[in-house]
Amino acid sequence: MTEPVLTVADLRIRMGGQDGPRTVVDGVGFEVFPGEVLALVGESGCGKTKTAEAIMGLLPGGPRCEVSGRITLGETELLALPESALRRVRGRDLSMVFQEPLTALDPVFTAGNQLATLYRRHRGERARVARRSALEMLRRVGFSNAAQIADSYPHQLSGGMRQRVVLAMAMACRPSFLIADEPTTALDVTTQARVLYQMTDLCRESGTAVLLITHDLGVVAHFAERALVMKDGRIVEEAPVRRLFTVPQHTHTQTLLADAQGSAS
Repeated sequence: MTEPVLTVADLRIRMGGQDGPRTVVDGVGFEVFPGEVLALVGESGCGKTKTAEAIMGLLPGGPRCEVSGRITLGETELLALPESALRRVRGRDLSMVFQEPLTALDPVFTAGNQLATLYRRHRGERARVARRSALEMLRRVGFSNAAQIADSYPHQLSGGMRQRVVLAMAMACRPSFLIADEPTTALDVTTQARVLYQMTDLCRESGTAVLLITHDLGVVAHFAERALVMKDGRIVEEAPVRRLFTVPQHTHTQTLLADAQGSAS
């Protein structure tokens, strides 16, 4: 039997606020398998992004944020890692495509420089080899003019181009697990589809497991095999995508589908 790439078990996140601590993720658990695209669906504020941030180790430290449960990548317990060890895992084994590409790109370095830095850091490649690797990766995400893109700064690229650069960076070291958090929300429909097809094709080629976080059920229908529906910090339904769309069990899933159909009509 195939072993999961990532296992989340009884994940709970409590965060402080003006009205005191509140639970934003409550007992979440799931597994993701090699090459699989698992969608995490829900309305804004349901806990999707906090779940992703917990996996990546990006939640704020200190007493205002309490995290418990288990997050296991392969045989590594991520919640037990010190920050120095987690930094080595990020980018190499665990990666993320953010909703806003400028969040992930440094405005003072060219796209090629930022991509080559990953190859130098995680693979130990020398500058010239890392440059070649960066150009090849840019071609793999659909750039025919890879050298021109590599020599461009983020502000010189369109939103779709920036997101493809971020995808190239996320997949550079062939991570075993990728989180895509609303990766195409800010893009037009045509560019959305292109980026998502490139992302899923790359991940299936390399066997990378994907957690696709989205509120867009159309994206779920086209790109995911299974889906989790989240509401108020909890998973309320888990099903293969086809079954989720044809015989949704939970009332919240039914509401989301009805709203999506209403928006489309």
